Amino acid sequence: MGMITRVRGRLRSFHALPKIDPEERDEKIAETVCLLSVVFLLPYCSRGHAPLLLSLGGWCLASYSFLVLPVLISANYKYPVRWLRQLSSKIIALFTKYYGPVCYVLYRIYEPLDRCEKVFMKMSNISNLTTQLVFFMVCDRVLLCDFGGANCPQKKITGLYSLMFYNVIAYCTGYIKELIEKEDWSITVRMTRHSNIKHVAMSATKIVLEWTKAVTFIITVTFMLLVFGLEQGLEHYQPTALYTFVTWTYYVCTEKVFVDMFLPVLLWLKLKSLEALEPLYAPVLLKYYTTALSVVGVILLSFHGQTRFTILAFYLTVYLRSKDLALNSLRQLRSEQEVLERFRRATEDEIRNCDDVCAVCLSQMDRARVTPCQHLFHAACLRQCLSNSSACPICKREYTFVH
Repeated sequence: MGMITRVRGRLRSFHALPKIDPEERDEKIAETVCLLSVVFLLPYCSRGHAPLLLSLGGWCLASYSFLVLPVLISANYKYPVRWLRQLSSKIIALFTKYYGPVCYVLYRIYEPLDRCEKVFMKMSNISNLTTQLVFFMVCDRVLLCDFGGANCPQKKITGLYSLMFYNVIAYCTGYIKELIEKEDWSITVRMTRHSNIKHVAMSATKIVLEWTKAVTFIITVTFMLLVFGLEQGLEHYQPTALYTFVTWTYYVCTEKVFVDMFLPVLLWLKLKSLEALEPLYAPVLLKYYTTALSVVGVILLSFHGQTRFTILAFYLTVYLRSKDLALNSLRQLRSEQEVLERFRRATEDEIRNCDDVCAVCLSQMDRARVTPCQHLFHAACLRQCLSNSSACPICKREYTFVH
């Protein structure tokens, strides 16, 4: 009995202890989590050119990030610090209050620069050459140099040589393409299309121009063969396979000669999901790819301690390319998609009941759009009809949509 009495007394004393407030307990846990997060993020910081984890190797960085970052994000989301919540709420309130005036002032400041950017983007040859050169310089520092830039001075020539070689390939490809697609092989120019009288001045100009192109092509090919055959001045030109693949694909996606060749390839694939919008999808896909490559390159470049060049590369290769994509190619594609989205997609049963034939082009239908008057057309055929009239090409009814 005495033992039982003592046990009961101790249990009553435990119950009599003051309990910790749940909010206070969560706040202490949150402060501990915040402190531990700072400790675990310290390896990403260093006074040198590269953080500590990068100096140990890329696999070490990837493994550490994969193990630590998800835990830190989830822990801070579960136990946020009270003062951080209050600070974020105040910042949101101030942002909501002063958003309009601040945006107006920033827009007025940015307006002259915006005009210059649009003029720069309209000069496609200069803008493409500038972004290519900057991207190749980024690849020199990211793909060919050790962390800290110890080997960069002797390998800076790689980007310039690569760009020169790619330009030669583009010129030769464009000239050969012109010869293949050429229909008129006459060396003279007539006064009019149906006239037999020859225009002497224009004929002489055409002869000189054609011979100049041919001689330039021969000299260019001979020069390149001599350069690669003699290997003079190429002792510092040592591109890796990854460097060649990245720079060549970026150049192909930005050079006009190869960009024009991408559309026939896309048309040859005949992807049904594009719904005959290949001319609009082609520039969007190419610009998405080049922008993604630039984003990866700029992120890796930021670890090399070259802040100014990183900002310049981000502005030219990421920001301006994204702006050009949003203002031109992507806007045209979305406007066409919005027009087609007003017409629902036809089901397989509806296509079979329509005898699988489009009433406009009289060809087979695998996919189709249905008009409000229940007629089926190819997406491309429907777009072509909508460019001329807003009425159905079969029943001549005006399209009316119920929202």
